[in-house]
Amino acid sequence: MANIKSQIKRNRQNEKRREKNSQIKSSIRTASKKVIQAAESKENPDQLKDLLVRLIKTVDKAAAGRVIHKKTAARKKSRLAKRVNAALQSRS
Repeated sequence: MANIKSQIKRNRQNEKRREKNSQIKSSIRTASKKVIQAAESKENPDQLKDLLVRLIKTVDKAAAGRVIHKKTAARKKSRLAKRVNAALQSRS
C-alpha cells in the first residue's frame, strides 16, 4: 500500500479506469456475439445491419478512448463486416 498522497490518488484513478475499461471491453464482446449470432441465424437483414452499425460505433468509441488499439478496432470491424456480408449474400 502506498504512503504518498499522490500515489494513493493515482491508485484510486487507476482502479476507476480499469473498471471502466473492463466494462467497455465487455460491451464490445457482447455486441460481437450478437452480430455473430444474428449472422448465423436467419435474422432480418435490416436488424443484422443495425447490430453491425452499433458494434462499429462501440468499437470506434473504445479505440478513440484508447481502450483498445486502433488497429485492433479496424480488425474487429473488418472481420465482422465480412461475416455479415457473407450472411447477407447467402440469403439472396
